[in-house]
Amino acid sequence: MSDPVLAELIAGLRAGGPDLAADPATLRPDYEALFATMPVADDLAIEQVDLDGVSALRVATPGSDTGKAILYLHGGGYVVGSAQGYRGLAGEVSRAAGMPAMVLDYRLAPEHPFPAAVDDAVAAYRALVAGGTKPANIVLAGDSAGGGLALAALLKLRDEGDALPAAALLISPWADATCTASSLTSKAAEDPSLTKHGLDVCAHRYLGGSPASDPLASPAKADLSGLPPLLVQVGSIEILLDDALAIAASAAAAGTMVRLEVHPGLPHVFHAFHFMLPQAKAALDDAGAFLAGHAS
Repeated sequence: MSDPVLAELIAGLRAGGPDLAADPATLRPDYEALFATMPVADDLAIEQVDLDGVSALRVATPGSDTGKAILYLHGGGYVVGSAQGYRGLAGEVSRAAGMPAMVLDYRLAPEHPFPAAVDDAVAAYRALVAGGTKPANIVLAGDSAGGGLALAALLKLRDEGDALPAAALLISPWADATCTASSLTSKAAEDPSLTKHGLDVCAHRYLGGSPASDPLASPAKADLSGLPPLLVQVGSIEILLDDALAIAASAAAAGTMVRLEVHPGLPHVFHAFHFMLPQAKAALDDAGAFLAGHAS
C-alpha cells in the first residue's frame, strides 16, 4: 500500500538539502537553518549545562526521572550539527525513555579532527558519573555520525576500564569511516538524503590523517565484546544500511546483546520526522522502552 505522507517526505528530501561535501563555513549555517524548521515540542525544559568542559543542552519532558540520563550525540558527519539543532529529536527520545537527555556539543572537524569527538563523549559520560548519576542509570544514544560516536565511546570506556552505561541506541549509525560498504553504492538510487561522496569528504575531514581502520574511527569493524545491550534502528533505503548490519553482526558474533530493526522504505534518521510519520513515532516508542528497560 502506498504511503502518501512518506512519499511526500522522500520527494522533499530529494528536492535538496545541505551538501555534506560543501565548505563547512557555508554548510554549517545552512544545516542549522534546515534544523530550525523542525518543530520542537512546547513542553521541553531546556537548559545549558557543562560536562567537564564540554557544552551540552539538558532536555527533559515533564515527569522525567532525574536520577537517570541519556547522553545524546548528534549527527552531521562529524563536521556539522549542534545540540541546539538536535534538541527536538533528543527531546522525543527523552520523552519515550522517561529520562533527561544531555545533548552534547562535541568538537567538530576539520578544526578538531579525530579523536576529539570521542574524547568529548567520554569526558561527558565521566562527568555525569562524577556528578552522581550511576552508570547503570545512564544510556547512550546517537544518530548517524552520533551513532558511530556512541559506539566508539563505548569501546574507549570499555578499554580504559570504566563502568559502562546500561545500554545504547544507535539510530541510522555511520560507523565505518573507510566508506567501503556495498550499500553506499547499491542503495544510492534509493537514498534521498546522503551520498557516498558527501560521506567520503566528511571522513577525510574527520580523520585528519588518522587511519580509517582505527577501531574508534570505524567501530563497525571493531571487537564489540563486553558492551552493554545495543538497539540499532535503520531505514531500508539508506546507503548506511550496511553499517547497521555490520554492527549487529559484529556485536552478535562477540556475544553482545543486540537488537536490529530495519524499517522498510524509511530514510536516514527517519525518527526526526516523528511529527508526520507514525512509523517514526512507533520506532521512538520502541527505543524509549528499550532504554528505560535497561536503565535500572
